[in-house]
Amino acid sequence: MSRIGKKPVVIPANVTLTVAENNVVTVKGPMGTLTKEMHPDMILKVEGNVLTVERPDEEHLHKSLHGLTRTLIANMVEGVEKGYSKELDVNGVGFRVEKKGKQLVMRLGFSHEVIMEEIDGITVECPTPNKILVKGIDKQVVGQFAAEVRGKRPPEPYKGKGIKYTTEVIRRKVGKTGGKK
Repeated sequence: MSRIGKKPVVIPANVTLTVAENNVVTVKGPMGTLTKEMHPDMILKVEGNVLTVERPDEEHLHKSLHGLTRTLIANMVEGVEKGYSKELDVNGVGFRVEKKGKQLVMRLGFSHEVIMEEIDGITVECPTPNKILVKGIDKQVVGQFAAEVRGKRPPEPYKGKGIKYTTEVIRRKVGKTGGKK
């Protein structure tokens, strides 16, 4: 039995969860609404303020989908209730970021500015010239956009310049020594 899959998803009082035909799950909360179609074989039962996910048999595919389905629904519930955010730091001399309308304008040591458009479902904030906050209700969209921003200039191991997650630890390397023989 899947340890994650058999845990029930508790639905808070300010969140409504509905399961339509073909396992289309709709979650509405104070932050917004998310809809996702789950695998049709999974059995979703809503009893009061608790959702349980069950699998029809012990087939390998169903075992794989059991925990995944439960986690996706739990992430949707948490997203519409609290939201998700990723924080990025920009390190480097002359490296700056700023928000212009719906665009994130980054100066990352290239001969040009790197511009990224804010996509639907997320908001980007720049509280300081070297910090980026990506917020939204869909965990996957927030993580993907943050990864794309980080991919424009990943941190390098010698000086630590680039864009990194705030919680990320950069393993530093020692540079060459110019000693004589």
